[in-house]
Amino acid sequence: MDTRLIMAGLGALAAAAPAPIAASQTNSAPDTRPNILYIMCDDMGYGDLGCYGQQIISTPNIDSLARQGMLFTQAYAGSPVSAPSRATFMTGQHSGHTLVRGNKEYWRGVPMVSYGANMDFSRVGQEAYDTAHVIIPEIMKDNGYATGMFGKWAGGYEGSPSTPDKRGIDEYYGYLCQFQAHLYYPNFLNRYSRSLGDTATVRVTLDRNILHPMYGPGYAERDQYSADLIHEKALEWLDARKEGEPFIGIFTYTLPHAELRQPEDSIYRHYAGRFEAEGEHSYGGSEGSRYNPTDHAHTQFAAMITRLDTQVGEIMAKLDEKGLADNTVLIFTSDNGPHEEGGADPAYFNRDGLLKGLKRSTHEGGIRVPFIVRWPAKIAPGQRSDKMLAFYDLMPTFCDIAGIENYEERYRNPSLEHDWFDGISFYPTLTGEGEQKEHDALFWEFHETNMLGVRQGDWKLVVQNGKCRLYNLATDIHEDHDLAAEYPAKVEELKAIIKREHVDPEIDFFNLTIPD
Repeated sequence: MDTRLIMAGLGALAAAAPAPIAASQTNSAPDTRPNILYIMCDDMGYGDLGCYGQQIISTPNIDSLARQGMLFTQAYAGSPVSAPSRATFMTGQHSGHTLVRGNKEYWRGVPMVSYGANMDFSRVGQEAYDTAHVIIPEIMKDNGYATGMFGKWAGGYEGSPSTPDKRGIDEYYGYLCQFQAHLYYPNFLNRYSRSLGDTATVRVTLDRNILHPMYGPGYAERDQYSADLIHEKALEWLDARKEGEPFIGIFTYTLPHAELRQPEDSIYRHYAGRFEAEGEHSYGGSEGSRYNPTDHAHTQFAAMITRLDTQVGEIMAKLDEKGLADNTVLIFTSDNGPHEEGGADPAYFNRDGLLKGLKRSTHEGGIRVPFIVRWPAKIAPGQRSDKMLAFYDLMPTFCDIAGIENYEERYRNPSLEHDWFDGISFYPTLTGEGEQKEHDALFWEFHETNMLGVRQGDWKLVVQNGKCRLYNLATDIHEDHDLAAEYPAKVEELKAIIKREHVDPEIDFFNLTIPD
């Protein structure tokens, strides 16, 4: 990353920044702009929810959310894995343009520090978002919105120029590092709280957890469960919100990502023993991946989905309690498709929803995700939409919701040769107001599996190791029938889109094979 560009970008943003318009600073009437609450869970497949066809796992609250709003059938993550998918959301750039295109780790090779009898990394986190390019919380904060984020950050390692305290976040609590999130009972979490006087993102030691080992039999004695701790902080932040003071909450919850561990409470007991007759799935563990063993993987996974559903229900109840529900755009989605890590068994639950591929694949199962929007003031209950959208469309949509005009012109960095804004607002789809513009095509790339994907209408091109396969999703949703030999002109047309949209990465780590 070129630091000259970073500094130029920061200067440009500072120069362009308008004065905040929060009601508290203007002494005018309360600010009635809509609130935005974005819930992005981790590794939930398209078929994991009842409203998307799941028949084994109970998700009554999210199913109710779908009935109250609009369910999208063709919504796409920005990437088939966590960090780059979140980057496309935060930056409004697709994975051929954004800086972060994979899970590059910054904890490797650093000194270790002790937490009780346990050793952990002295630095954690992933590749930093480009500070020369604006991200969503910076835009929203710049326009008078309170900003809170709870869960995974995945946008910069400790000490980098892109941690929550430096990127427009007022209150943060969760995992700065997504690898740390493999442990649901970790040694520490991260926090940045302006209200508590933090001047940087800090570590919060979980003092009861560190009394017990990170892996093996003693791990079960740990009792500070991160998914609950993060959710509690998110609810506290919501409880402090007031009508007439707009906010954006970004709740990047870790459930149902591996490891498959949780408190054995009433949610867990709801499923306990249910899968024994068919042979419960066991997993021997992987200490290097920080996935502890389990003898009840099906039970654990089902309960994790229902636990997340319960948390979503509590968020909905909190909005009702505060009188904020009608004026809050509530979105639920997942960062990518289903995983099979830590003992997860997606085939058992038909988690892919009849889609091909899992996490790390640009086939539909890796990138098509559940996506639900409730906005009582604008969206009639029970709507379904087949509009195609991707995570990089959320930046312009949020700007439209907040009434932020000409965001590209206001926030584009003139010091960059290309400061990409790839999204198209789907505000007209949500509200029925105005003309809905469409993408010529949606685009994905992922270096780890050397895969690319392009969708144009019903046509889908999947490229792996430079080999092109062509599918028509209208007749072949499972992507079983390669039509590349029958439609060579269409293959060439979609390859041309790849060459147009892909920009060679600034970081060699993210290189992949572009088809000839």
